[in-house]
Amino acid sequence: MSEAGPDRFLPGRHVIDAYGRGGFRFAEMSHRGSILCLPSGVRAWNGVLDLDSLAPVIAEAGTDLAVLLVGTGRTIAPIAPHIRAELRAAGISVDPMDTGSAARTWNILVGERRPVAAALIAVD
Repeated sequence: MSEAGPDRFLPGRHVIDAYGRGGFRFAEMSHRGSILCLPSGVRAWNGVLDLDSLAPVIAEAGTDLAVLLVGTGRTIAPIAPHIRAELRAAGISVDPMDTGSAARTWNILVGERRPVAAALIAVD
């Protein structure tokens, strides 16, 4: 995924080795930009918190996904009520936090084989 375009995808759950400088390191690769970490794999993401960009999350609801961690950048930002409602209707709870906290929490929960996804906005 080092030359990630909008359709780049890496199957499997991968621990985030590093974040910052506008991207992430995982699976011995680097990716510049934001990412969605899903039960099916890691994909490039535009970092926009709207229903269109979170459609892949909703599509995987019920497979092995009950919690969505949202790394909102350097600081915590609220999730719009209509997005929370749509995710809740799909059976997914949402937990916003800064990107660093979300990446670390993702790593712990993936290690525990928990039903989790993460939407991580890249930070510098």
